[in-house]
Amino acid sequence: MKHSLWTVALAATLPFAPVTLAQSTPQGYQLEQVLIMSRHNLRAPLANNGSVLEQSTPRLWPEWTVPCGQLTTKGGILEVYMGHYMREWLAENKLLTSGECPAPGAVYAYANSLQRTVATAQFFITGAFPGCDVPVHHQEKMGTMDPTFNPVITDGSAAFSEQAVKAMETRRQQDELSESYRLLEKITQFERSPSCKEKQVCDLASGKDSFSAKVQQEPGVSGPLKVGNSLVDAFTLQYYEGFSPDNVAWGEINSDQQWRLLSKLKNGYQDALFTSPAVAQNVAKPLVRYIDKTLVSDAANSARVTLMVGHDSNIASLLTALDFAPYQLHDQYERTPIGGKIVFQRWNDSVAKRELMKIEYVYQSSNQLRNADVLTLKAPPQRVTLALKGCPVDDNGFCPLETFNAVMNAAAK
Repeated sequence: MKHSLWTVALAATLPFAPVTLAQSTPQGYQLEQVLIMSRHNLRAPLANNGSVLEQSTPRLWPEWTVPCGQLTTKGGILEVYMGHYMREWLAENKLLTSGECPAPGAVYAYANSLQRTVATAQFFITGAFPGCDVPVHHQEKMGTMDPTFNPVITDGSAAFSEQAVKAMETRRQQDELSESYRLLEKITQFERSPSCKEKQVCDLASGKDSFSAKVQQEPGVSGPLKVGNSLVDAFTLQYYEGFSPDNVAWGEINSDQQWRLLSKLKNGYQDALFTSPAVAQNVAKPLVRYIDKTLVSDAANSARVTLMVGHDSNIASLLTALDFAPYQLHDQYERTPIGGKIVFQRWNDSVAKRELMKIEYVYQSSNQLRNADVLTLKAPPQRVTLALKGCPVDDNGFCPLETFNAVMNAAAK
């Protein structure tokens, strides 16, 4: 399998608007504050022995060097590269000074209290501020979800649960996944799997998904969509980690068309659970409120640079909760890529005497992840400008800060 197989896959999978590439910064604009909402970097698959992976194929899975769900060594390296690039960009825009440790309080790092999120933040800080004393803040008890990052249902009413389940079912029905399931069954030899032999579950395409929206639990699904997501997630991580072609899905994926079909399962899982407005607005509320406090209600007392590290569910629900316009990521097939970052930027226009907001998705392409490409200003990661529907952007990707503040305040209520 050639590394180029994934570079065009996303464009064929997402029913989104055309790519909006990063725009240039006009003269007289000064960067004043940045909040980076990041997904953790490369991890081992979440599943373990006896899991859906083992139940779905008679084939042996390749071994990983770290326990399930933990950040890999390569994931740390990739995040160091991203941190180094972001520091160069911050210095280029004179928010921080190149070659110096940031002043106390200028940078604040906050991660969910799992190994992969805390480690991602630590590696980012190492890449951005090597040798500097910039602590990563997190809950003391590791292995538990921090309420800010925990995308759980908080409305315990029967009416909301019914509304949420209906919304998830409706979103799932928008995707035609039969061909994707057929390919997955072929790759995994599903008809010979323990699931088929022992549980008589032999046909993913005709299986039924069962959604749940229980208070203090994440939106959930059981059935073929969960199985498909777990399997495709494992293949994706194998590719990023740099496994040999024979060890990525046992060498069975060898075309863009196959990756495109498989990606529909992983993206469909995330979309169904976290991108219906009713669910997203509920589960993302703590995160929205934290970002609102940092960028809006208490911006004067906040750090110049805030790094937050969570999960794809955080980013997916946040983008829906704030009602971002449809976007498309080039050279990637994941909707919310490993290590990807939503970068909120407050700018001052000294010419027009106004404050502005710009929001970009900064992420590594599939090739940059697999090849572990060093990132610099001359060899940057990918950047795509995002737009809030409630705060339309100009030709350079900026919207008025007061309009952005109003959107955040409304979402945080």
